[in-house]
Amino acid sequence: MCEGKTTIVCIFDKKSPRITAYHIHEWIHEKLKLLEEEVRMIQIDGPRRRVYIKLNNEVRLQEVLHTTQGRLDYIHDNGELAIVYIERAGMGVRRTEWPTSLLSYRTGHYAMSYLDMAK
Repeated sequence: MCEGKTTIVCIFDKKSPRITAYHIHEWIHEKLKLLEEEVRMIQIDGPRRRVYIKLNNEVRLQEVLHTTQGRLDYIHDNGELAIVYIERAGMGVRRTEWPTSLLSYRTGHYAMSYLDMAK
């Protein structure tokens, strides 16, 4: 079984105030109705305002996605309402671009000619 198949991502609004780890754990328990036994791991990506939740099985993941319809609300301590989007985490390969100057410095002229051909 693939590792990324049982992971959901909760995407919080970037304009809303930051949320503490404690509040995230409470929100997962209250709104997503996930028990401690159902969750393998929680990873918080603060700058991107995302929370990755790895579950024990695919069936529970489908239940969460179905019951939430991909969207929930989060109410901050100051009363501000934030929308949280919930979806299956895409654990694919991310393409990164390296600066041309760095490539030519590290790998020589060959990398420069390869980059020129790729464009």
